[in-house]
Amino acid sequence: MNQLTDEKKITVAIGSDPNAAALKEIIKVQLNELGYTVKDFGSEDPIYARVAFAVGEAVAAHKYDRGILLCGTGIGMSIAANKVPGIYAALCSDTYSAERAIKSNNANILTIGALTTGVEVAKQIIKIWMESIWQPGTASEPKVASYVEYAKKHQT
Repeated sequence: MNQLTDEKKITVAIGSDPNAAALKEIIKVQLNELGYTVKDFGSEDPIYARVAFAVGEAVAAHKYDRGILLCGTGIGMSIAANKVPGIYAALCSDTYSAERAIKSNNANILTIGALTTGVEVAKQIIKIWMESIWQPGTASEPKVASYVEYAKKHQT
């Protein structure tokens, strides 16, 4: 198990639309087996944006360290989550992108497409993403700082 620090266990908010409910359940089991604390925000609402907003708001408020959102392609969840101030959601379909989403971009929400990503690949993506940690002081820090600052200036 990889935690943000030795003292603090990583908490994860997860949600999906009905298309991704089965994958969400598999991922919840995986996260629990890996030792993470998981809060399920549901999968019944066909208007996936409402689930994305709820997970995004919880992560942005620091009630959870990270969020995972699933829908058919992952695109809609990513777009919706990124409307929440303080959220940086990354759609990932491979393990390298999942790792870089954290290490290079400090993403706090991962989105995956349940109809475009196989179960075993999704599980690998989740494992790598959860094990990855943002490294301040790298060449990526000024890049991330630029879009965080832009978002702060343009929030309404």
